[in-house]
Amino acid sequence: MSGIYIHIPFCTQACHYCDFHFSTSLGKKEAMVLALQKELLLRKDEFADELVETIYFGGGTPSVLKIDELQLLIDTIYANYRVIENPEITLEANPDDLIQDAALSAVERQRAVIFKDYKKIGINRLSIGIQSFFEQDLKLMNRAHNAKEAKECIEMATRYFDNISIDLIYGIPDMTNRRWVQNIKKALSFGISHISSYALTVEPKTALANFIKTGKVKPVDDEVAQKHFHSLYEILTKEGYDCYEISNFGKPGYYSKNNTAYWLGKKYMGIGPSAHSYDGECRSWNINNNPKYIKAIGNSELPREIEILSETDRYNEYVMTGLRTSWGVSLSRIKNDFGNNYLDYLNKQAAKYLEQQLLHIDREHLITTKDGKFLADGIASDLFMINLG
Repeated sequence: MSGIYIHIPFCTQACHYCDFHFSTSLGKKEAMVLALQKELLLRKDEFADELVETIYFGGGTPSVLKIDELQLLIDTIYANYRVIENPEITLEANPDDLIQDAALSAVERQRAVIFKDYKKIGINRLSIGIQSFFEQDLKLMNRAHNAKEAKECIEMATRYFDNISIDLIYGIPDMTNRRWVQNIKKALSFGISHISSYALTVEPKTALANFIKTGKVKPVDDEVAQKHFHSLYEILTKEGYDCYEISNFGKPGYYSKNNTAYWLGKKYMGIGPSAHSYDGECRSWNINNNPKYIKAIGNSELPREIEILSETDRYNEYVMTGLRTSWGVSLSRIKNDFGNNYLDYLNKQAAKYLEQQLLHIDREHLITTKDGKFLADGIASDLFMINLG
């Protein structure tokens, strides 16, 4: 099984922490949608032997697209690819797009139409970018929605969708653990089945990085973020959520099939500017420039770079993704796919983390412990093979 990811590179405004590829100018939105459709057509032979299990609209903010624009892309996939019955089709959305500007008497009606239309064109999973239920956090991050809209859109979404995920961010400067716990409990009050939660990361060249550099915002505190993660883990696991990947908590039956495929190393096709693809041996990525992407696709050219992964690259990627998940790194797979040299190296590098009880071995799988989960990326980097010779 494989998945198709479609990158929608538009947002109504720029969040201070975000370094994803997007534009706040929607002037070329229609041209972009046609370019996305054409890329799907140009690349259909790449997936001729694949069954498409998931379709994921990410970004950017896919909910800025009109219903007919989303339907055009979904219909193009169904007409040109082998799609399984009842695929998971996810739309990332922001509350401000789901809460329509309208006279108070028409608000409920307009919201309902949006959700009904999403379901009508086949979308069966929503991923809503809440980030926080507190006004001060949303203002610091420069989110386009407010706390009231965050709550209202989830209340409405749960009337029409069973499979809903929301995003929450922790480690925000001046966010106390008490306020973070309130965020988690507010999310739980809606009865949603999946929560994706990330530590606030300061990316270079973002507004947040500049604010911290100039002293307008306090630096991100890793110790505070770690405390927030432990609170998140304790509360959600007690409530029946599985931490199946460091940043993802789902009730049984509600794991993200799209993201799980990434972590399991399945093939996927990325459509749109900056989107990445993986075919099991090569990784490719499209140019991250909207006008150049549209022009190239219009000339029936694929504006992408391709990297052939070495055996060491594939080993490192498997270790990185595996340690982030609840199923861990299979020692037998390391031996079978990469050989005894890699297995011996992995065991040697992992020894100190096993002794520190940050890793443990369960049924021949190397897995992070509760205390090791927040540190998984750092541990993985120490397990990477730098030079086999």
